[in-house]
Amino acid sequence: MADAALPVQAPALSVVIPVYLGASTIGELVEALRALEIDGGLEIVLVVDGSPDNSLEVCKQLADSPGAPITLLSLSRNFGEHNAVMAGLARARGAYAITMDDDLQNPPGEVKRLFEHARDGGYDAVYTFYAEKKHAPWRNLGSRFTNWCADRLIDKPPGLYLSSFRCISAFVRERIVSSYEGPYPYVDGLVFQVTQNVGRVQVEHLPRAEGRSNYTLRRLVRLWLAMFLNFSVMPLRLATLFGLGFGALGALAAVITIVEAIVSDKPPQGWASLMVAVLVLAGVQLVVIGVIGEYLGRMFLAVNRKPQYLVREVFHRRTGGLEVERPRADTRAAGQPHREPSQRSPER
Repeated sequence: MADAALPVQAPALSVVIPVYLGASTIGELVEALRALEIDGGLEIVLVVDGSPDNSLEVCKQLADSPGAPITLLSLSRNFGEHNAVMAGLARARGAYAITMDDDLQNPPGEVKRLFEHARDGGYDAVYTFYAEKKHAPWRNLGSRFTNWCADRLIDKPPGLYLSSFRCISAFVRERIVSSYEGPYPYVDGLVFQVTQNVGRVQVEHLPRAEGRSNYTLRRLVRLWLAMFLNFSVMPLRLATLFGLGFGALGALAAVITIVEAIVSDKPPQGWASLMVAVLVLAGVQLVVIGVIGEYLGRMFLAVNRKPQYLVREVFHRRTGGLEVERPRADTRAAGQPHREPSQRSPER
């Protein structure tokens, strides 16, 4: 007799959690989420993003334990948080999806309140904000700078704080997953391309329970570049403005030099300032070329189908143990797995 499958009815809420170095915290988080009473049901989507610790084994045990169903994705390597979130959203089935980190800084009890705020308010997306963030000062400063840039570069409602603890409707989820296949996703930019029906709710932010943040300065810069270059042409417009501005200064300096040469018996002076001007202009030109080159490089990687993510295995709980689904090798460039008949192998 074939193993009985879990109910396939879509739940009201999917919670998508990228897992990286989260072996010590993910168990407590999943246990707390399973204890929530969500009208319409809850599913949990765990995405192990090439974590070098034993997070995958811990998540397998959680997926095989009783409680709210877990879909476990194992990515082939570390792709980054937003890529892992996109992989999880592609597998989520709920009427709403909440994304959150695995570090327990967002209390699991806030999940129900965030979901109900989005559902009852009829919002397409709801972002959280904090009275006080329990991050390092340098990271808080970086977050403020990113939000300042987002106000000017993407269609973000003014004053809205961008947080990884967010809730989106199935309408938004389906469209951002299907509309973007590039290797540099920025979830918030994709959300605002779809909707401006966005709410906000204040939640608690706790100190990190274990270890330290996986976000290094380098990763924060890469995330900022994904927003800065992938969802706006403002950098190119700034390059044009820089060119016009320095061109106007050069024309003004040329007029002054010509007038000085006509009205004065002495040759024009200022070779030191001339060299400074040449060096400044050369630096600006190199920066502009670098910005254009970054755009072209990202286009080159997208055209050559650099994967957004690659799913190695997907695990589901069945009565006979964990069922393993291995996506076909000919997945789309974004790495979204196509469903195929599963290969059942008990993980006991």
